[in-house]
Amino acid sequence: MGILKNIGEGLAIIESKATTLVAKPNVVNPANDQAILAAALKDVKRVLPYKMKAVSNNRQDMKTWKDALDLVQSDEPKNFALQDLYTRVMDDALLSSQIENRMTKFFGLEWNLVNPKNGEADEEQTTKLKDSSAWREITKAILETHYLEYNLIELSITKNIDGDEVINIEKLPRTHIVPQLGRYYFDYTEDKFIEYRNMREYGVYILEFDSKKRGLVNKAIPHVLMKKFSQSCWAELCEIYGIPPRFMKTNTQDPAMLKRSEQMMSDMGAAAWFVIDENEHFEFAQGVSTNGDVYRNLITLCNNEMSMLVSGAIIAQDTVNGNRSKDESAKDVLWDLVLQDVVTSQDYWNRVVLPALKKLGFIKGDVKFRYTIPEDQTEDWKRVVEALPFFDIDPEWVKKTFGIEIIGKKEAPASTQKLNLGIDFFD
Repeated sequence: MGILKNIGEGLAIIESKATTLVAKPNVVNPANDQAILAAALKDVKRVLPYKMKAVSNNRQDMKTWKDALDLVQSDEPKNFALQDLYTRVMDDALLSSQIENRMTKFFGLEWNLVNPKNGEADEEQTTKLKDSSAWREITKAILETHYLEYNLIELSITKNIDGDEVINIEKLPRTHIVPQLGRYYFDYTEDKFIEYRNMREYGVYILEFDSKKRGLVNKAIPHVLMKKFSQSCWAELCEIYGIPPRFMKTNTQDPAMLKRSEQMMSDMGAAAWFVIDENEHFEFAQGVSTNGDVYRNLITLCNNEMSMLVSGAIIAQDTVNGNRSKDESAKDVLWDLVLQDVVTSQDYWNRVVLPALKKLGFIKGDVKFRYTIPEDQTEDWKRVVEALPFFDIDPEWVKKTFGIEIIGKKEAPASTQKLNLGIDFFD
């Protein structure tokens, strides 16, 4: 199976085949018309094509968020508006960095394909899967469901120039997917869809990861929007205080004088300026005197809330009240969240991904996906050090547990001091 290429050609073929679906003209029914759909898709070598749409870059606000949620919760739900908003929100520097930090800690863990009967690692197949690099793309698609609700991916197996099998991953756009009803829209602005869970490719070439709940990014939306609003207001405040607007009085009824005044103001710099008549009067309104603390405090609040959402704590952000003990405690909380990601990822790999790879012939035999969780051995080593003066410790156990090679006992250095026991010592 190839993946999502020649989109325009594929849509044209599907449109031509759709005229035969007279029973349900707006629905591709996989149960009755699978042969027709498969013939149309076979010509373009893909499973689920899609049509890319232009995305508006207009300023987002709370109403945009509420309207998107209303569309998701309607009788005929569509998710494109909310998913577009998720994409925009993920541009926030702090939110994206917190998510990447949590994922980086997760991807630092070791894993293996193991035999469930004896627990031994299958080194050959583990190396094969790691070398394909598909495990990282698939795992990231799994972890993203915690933040973005769901993902739908397509798999295909090809061979490289060396003849080795390679897994190709195509992440389908979330805007085209409605997991609440199991629908996939070729064009989310139209009503034509396919019930992808009824397709024969589902579970083999098409894999679904669905958290079945609102993602964390949905909770971060109000904080990101308020943060952007505060930043824009603060920038305007800096402009006003840093480069105050200028004005000039002249006879605005005289075109020559008006033109000369405009030229003078333009030549003086890029600051805001205006020209008024010599008989007019202008005053600056007296606002609340501030140095931007109100905006700084709101931005700090939004940043802290987003950090709590993703990391469970504020890590290395509060430079005023922060300290080492707080950061260490916060890292412990973050590690607990990473362990939750381990459970989610391992479950999807064993329940969804590995069965598909076995059907595709990439993985063979009865193997399970297992992560290796490093243990905190600080307290254990402390107890070993305290016991050394009183007990003999097995060197093999120390090597296996702590990775310390012990080659023998170190001899105590001989004392260089001598006692003076001369004849006059007791005199």
